[in-house]
Amino acid sequence: MKKDKIIFWTATIIIFLFEGLMPALTSQTEMAKEGIRHLGYPEYFGNALVVFKILGVLILVIPKAPKNVKEWAYAGFGFDFLFASISYACVEGFNFFAIFPLIFLGLLAVSYTYYHKLNSPKQ
Repeated sequence: MKKDKIIFWTATIIIFLFEGLMPALTSQTEMAKEGIRHLGYPEYFGNALVVFKILGVLILVIPKAPKNVKEWAYAGFGFDFLFASISYACVEGFNFFAIFPLIFLGLLAVSYTYYHKLNSPKQ
């Protein structure tokens, strides 16, 4: 049980840092805005994405958040990582930037799996 909690929280905190804290602190920089433009998205899309990322990570790390809301947050991040990978692959070709979101998709899968392990009824 302790090992499961450590694995869950490690994966979840990494997602929190990279998908919540980092975008919150850097989303209004010129580099971030250029990154959104480079992929062909309007600036308002980047702003909306940051808001939903921050809300999503808060839902993932707050233990008392409703289970169905957590499921939606996990699904939202899953779509985010898949479409980020596709966007980079379409614009820049298949390179590290297209693979990097898939690494986070793997971390998300670990967090999701261990979330359910920790919250399933004990037999």
